[in-house]
Amino acid sequence: MFELRKLPYGTNEFGSFISEEAFSYHYGKHHQTYVNNLNNLIKGTEFENAALGDIVLKSSGGLFNNAAQVYNHDFYWDCISPKSSEASAELSSAINAEFGSMDSFKEKFLASSTTLFGSGWNWLVYNPQSKKLEIVQTSNAATPVTDGKVPLLVVDVWEHAYYIDHRNARPAYLEAFWKHINWAFVSCSYEWALKEGINSAEFYMNELHPVK
Repeated sequence: MFELRKLPYGTNEFGSFISEEAFSYHYGKHHQTYVNNLNNLIKGTEFENAALGDIVLKSSGGLFNNAAQVYNHDFYWDCISPKSSEASAELSSAINAEFGSMDSFKEKFLASSTTLFGSGWNWLVYNPQSKKLEIVQTSNAATPVTDGKVPLLVVDVWEHAYYIDHRNARPAYLEAFWKHINWAFVSCSYEWALKEGINSAEFYMNELHPVK
């Protein structure tokens, strides 16, 4: 049975970006519900004792939706931090090479996040095939992992991620998100993506949710 992951920080540490009330709904209710649904859906199936990575990569329908949403949220929580940090020299160099500068990347990433229609996620990924960074939009529960792309950074643009604190002002939420990116985590994700490719994403999932 899968369990809701622990957060690496307190829910009162983000000021106006994410309030304790927003955490109580987004993490405590929405994320928890995906975990509960996943546990119910795997009962009596070939995935009952499977690792989360296997379920995300091999399942479909409602089972996939809930498994992917467990992972997508796990990753989102690690992509934010109460305190600012800096990207590694290696990641900064890759961003500059692909997008021209960090400022240009910010502009493109936030524009993609703002224009994503409806519910979904906006990602910075590493493509092992092209060996380049890409900005990728996914709708609803979809995740770049199923396309063989390694997530490095994600922002949740489902309305439940920002409506309590920012109402319908997605751009204001995104500007606040940018100030709280955990660049140390993003840099580490890039380092492992270069070493292990898509296997690094599976390792991340299965380390957070070891099979019991």
